[in-house]
Amino acid sequence: MRSGSPPTFFLTFEDFGTYNVILPEEPFVWGVSHITRRPVPSHIVRPKYAVQLDPPMSSEKDHTQQYEGDGRIILGSIDEKRLRAAATLAKNVRKYAGSLVQPGVTTNSIDAAIHNFIIAHEAYPSPLLYKGFPRSCCTSVNNVVSHGIPDDRPLEDGDIINIDVTVYFNGFHGDTSSTFLVGDVDEPGRDLVQMTNAALEAGISACGPGRPFNGIGRAIHEIVRNSRHSVCPAFAGHGIGTVFHRPPWIYHTLNEEPGVMLPGHCFTIEPSLVQGSSPSVWIFPDGWTASTENCARSAQAEHMILITETGVDVLTQ
Repeated sequence: MRSGSPPTFFLTFEDFGTYNVILPEEPFVWGVSHITRRPVPSHIVRPKYAVQLDPPMSSEKDHTQQYEGDGRIILGSIDEKRLRAAATLAKNVRKYAGSLVQPGVTTNSIDAAIHNFIIAHEAYPSPLLYKGFPRSCCTSVNNVVSHGIPDDRPLEDGDIINIDVTVYFNGFHGDTSSTFLVGDVDEPGRDLVQMTNAALEAGISACGPGRPFNGIGRAIHEIVRNSRHSVCPAFAGHGIGTVFHRPPWIYHTLNEEPGVMLPGHCFTIEPSLVQGSSPSVWIFPDGWTASTENCARSAQAEHMILITETGVDVLTQ
């Protein structure tokens, strides 16, 4: 560089493929109070937070609900049967949601169909009113990592969309998600979704009685580290049962979280992978939608895991 001349910066751009970036609509609308909630019949049993006017979420730690004990299910009990029933319903909702994905369909219409499907099965859509969330599922498109709010944007050919569904059925939550391809998705997008599913399977393979919780993050790290993707550290898996979110917390990156899996532990594994090496996120003005800062695409996959006396059952598979 010559003396007195401005510095020269060399910028490198990663090729993330061809897709449309999701950005908040302008002018910005702060919060979600303007979004009309879908009605739930009075006979449907609701979780406590949907009855007690749960306060809005102000930070990630606010996902925690009040809970007692270690959350372990007594294997062979009626509670295990109810937990499995909730997980099975969630799996069926996820499959139904996938059947709705096609170009031209809005995420709002997908949310309405999911809402009605859950209600028809005498269950409550757990996201609705949780910390003020205004819809019955989360729909995260392209660069949105998590907590996307269903809206009136039609899905476009080449999009990828994660649909995260949770049901509250007979006193237990069932939680699962998958990322679906919309029409003809380019190779980088397909690779991202494939690697995300592989990361989830790697995390599951690290599970079993007596095995460390931090082994899940280690297993995911090993399969992702030599790929063109990175794991977003902003979102964790969680214990689940009568409470939506509670310990144990499941981190998908390398970590030193203490504790081992014991029979009766039930939790989610839900890695979010991002294209490239920069998995940082920012939150839209709605207070929920989390997008990658560099607008790279993200995909997520989630299953519920129950630790048994001899191994592991994937309840939503």
